[in-house]
Amino acid sequence: MTDRVAPPMHATPDGEAEISLVIRLPWEDVARLGQEAGRLASQMQRPVTLDEAVAHRLRSRPASAAHAKPTESTSASGSGSTSSVTAPVSTLPRLSGTA
Repeated sequence: MTDRVAPPMHATPDGEAEISLVIRLPWEDVARLGQEAGRLASQMQRPVTLDEAVAHRLRSRPASAAHAKPTESTSASGSGSTSSVTAPVSTLPRLSGTA
């Protein structure tokens, strides 16, 4: 599959945009996202979805850190080939005990 098609983007009533993506994550990263959702839920005093936890996490990071930097394999290749790059959610803090 070398066709690059941008996924559809939808405007939301609150003035933001929504785009749907499918990503593959190791279970450890999903668990960290769940911990983040739990922390956010206790802070907001209401249930929080993983989607909302991820969106909150992306918004709370500094702008310079929010942009992905190319890995050696993608920056050195220089070709138009597409490859799957998996990166851990290493920026999520490890929570101890309570969530």
